[in-house]
Amino acid sequence: MERCMLKLISVVLICLATLPVFSQSVSNYQVGTITAVKPHQSSVDNRDDAVSYDVSVRVGDTIYLVLYKPPMGASPIKYAAGRNVLVQVGDKTLHYNNIVGESLEVPIVSRKPATDTNQAK
Repeated sequence: MERCMLKLISVVLICLATLPVFSQSVSNYQVGTITAVKPHQSSVDNRDDAVSYDVSVRVGDTIYLVLYKPPMGASPIKYAAGRNVLVQVGDKTLHYNNIVGESLEVPIVSRKPATDTNQAK
């Protein structure tokens, strides 16, 4: 009986030891830095009262311009320049988790090499 119990405990411990290997997911998240935030100027007379922002995020050697529409009750992003955020870059969207842990996506409006901004100054 004691030997059977020892085997059972051994099997459980081995399973628990290997569990973290299977629960870790491969993450494509990278550190992005918010470099600029400007109120979005719509070219069409839009009757939507929702405020939106053009946000520039530098990820590696690329600057992504995204359109950010803050959810109701969200803290203002207009003071976020210089803040680092973990992002996952897709083909057409930039994915991030907000401070509460909610998963959000914003559309990428444009992308350009980060070296262009240094040459323009």
